Amino acid sequence: MSKVNDRTMTDVSSKNLYPHAKNNVARLTIAQALAGANSTVIYATGAIVGNMLAPSHALATFPVSVFVVGMAASSLPAGAIVQRWGRRAVFMIGAGCGVISGLLAAWAVKSNSFCLFCTATFFGGIYAAVVLSFRFAAADCVPHQHRSRALSFVMAGGVFAGIIGPQLVTRTMSLWAPYPFAATFLAQAIVGVLSALLLRGVRLPRLIIKEPSSGRSITRILRQPRFITAVICAVVSYLLMNFLMTAAPFAMQMCGLSQASSNLGIQWHVISMYAPGFFTGTLINRLGAQRVLTAGLVLIGLAAVTGLLGVDVGHFWLTLILLGVGWNFGFVGASAVVLECHEPEESIRVQSLNDFIVFGTMVFGSFLSGSLLAIFGWKMVLWFSFIPLTVAAIALVRAARYSYLDTSST
Repeated sequence: MSKVNDRTMTDVSSKNLYPHAKNNVARLTIAQALAGANSTVIYATGAIVGNMLAPSHALATFPVSVFVVGMAASSLPAGAIVQRWGRRAVFMIGAGCGVISGLLAAWAVKSNSFCLFCTATFFGGIYAAVVLSFRFAAADCVPHQHRSRALSFVMAGGVFAGIIGPQLVTRTMSLWAPYPFAATFLAQAIVGVLSALLLRGVRLPRLIIKEPSSGRSITRILRQPRFITAVICAVVSYLLMNFLMTAAPFAMQMCGLSQASSNLGIQWHVISMYAPGFFTGTLINRLGAQRVLTAGLVLIGLAAVTGLLGVDVGHFWLTLILLGVGWNFGFVGASAVVLECHEPEESIRVQSLNDFIVFGTMVFGSFLSGSLLAIFGWKMVLWFSFIPLTVAAIALVRAARYSYLDTSST
């Protein structure tokens, strides 16, 4: 009887403290689906349009690399804006950048301007960085024991981004002749407007902000072994996902495969990235973060092995699917660990710094991916993937030895 009463009291308390929890998580999940289409469109078209506009084939993936630069460059400023004006202000700025990205990209194709297209993808990167902060916003608006599930559920909204983005490309890429993909980017801008309208209804709890001197120094926070391991695993998961996905559409074109096959490959990849979000949080609670992270890295390794076995449509698609699921387990698992590495008043600083490190490292991988593909081909891109995987494996071995990644009880 007492257990029932305790549970009832907890539910009532949670409703009082988080009155808009369900509405917020629902809106953030749908916004993730709409806003995530921005990234999907850029990944599906960036290297191909880049190859159309660039002065050299070696620069074909450069616009996607600039997209990653935008993600990295905006992470820390976004955190500062959140601390001063709240998360919703950043959501609106991000959505505005998404609209600008689509409009500039359409203009770039029409005017045959490679520099303008790179500017468009930079704004798209800012939008993508803001969209990824939805996961932490969802964790802020639910009780502590539900944070992992809320985080992974919002990420699961990306499943629909995996459908919306490639379908936008497939259905609109030839609508505005003779400017391929120009209509696609205009459609991308419209989706950004819809996302902004949805985000206006999000009602997040007031952030707890103290003077910097009252909390731990950022250096002390960064020295936590579990935070270091979480960042390494997040970096490797996101680095390799971006590394391989950036090169895959252009590699498929180089292998004589159709644009429709490439679009479908990206669609299944993005669905695979986010579909596990419906149960990743539950897996973390039951198995612990270390096992989920390990499974993610193993799947990414299997993706690279699959790609090395052949270059037909089936091998590309299976590579992208395994890569997507591996990224989800690795990145969501690492994000769940980061949530346990800070106090409430430290959350924005730690989360924005974590994202800055992850996206900053991705810049290197994205630029390297295009160069390796242009000079050495698709198989060299795949072989290179095993270097960061080895680094992450070493970090996880150390974590297993000291048992500081287990969050199954949190």
